[in-house]
Amino acid sequence: MVIAYLRVSTEKQFLENQRDEILRFAHKNNLEIDKWYKETVSGTVSTKERKLAKLLRKMKPGDSLIVTEISRLSRTLLDIMHILNLCIQKKVVLYSTKEGYVFQDNINSKVLGFAFGLVAEIERNLISIRTKEALARRKQEGKPLGRRKGSITKMKILHENRLMIVKHLEEGMSQESMAQQLGVSRSTVSRYIKSELN
Repeated sequence: MVIAYLRVSTEKQFLENQRDEILRFAHKNNLEIDKWYKETVSGTVSTKERKLAKLLRKMKPGDSLIVTEISRLSRTLLDIMHILNLCIQKKVVLYSTKEGYVFQDNINSKVLGFAFGLVAEIERNLISIRTKEALARRKQEGKPLGRRKGSITKMKILHENRLMIVKHLEEGMSQESMAQQLGVSRSTVSRYIKSELN
């Protein structure tokens, strides 16, 4: 059985990019996805408290698990190592599409899994330190922190989905529903419609 696992940290992030990436990988490698598992939860939440734990328990020797990147499994080195070891012990093949890794029951996979997890954790710690330093500097300079209301990123999402928004408006969909679907606030949708579609 081939299983695809998708995870995002917040509902505002899109699972579709991960889904498209996995579908391309499966097609290229002649794999047919039997089941999709989707989860919206922080990677810092223990694996035991997530759908992923139930999924791993059900998997059998010869099954395959596909993720877009190892960090989709967890954000902590210990969790990543636990999951990789569990897959290796159960003889489940784990594919990571972006990194191009295949983890299976061999020494190379064990060493690679440890090295990758360690590098990922160091990188996250360095990013966190740089972010905190930059925020402290901005605060000291008296500059406002946080994203501007109705940010460019949010407006870009709406611009990219212009045709869909027009269609939804014609169908009578509420701005609240559109906002939830696109992962933006209702006021951002309202501003976009007034400024761009009227």
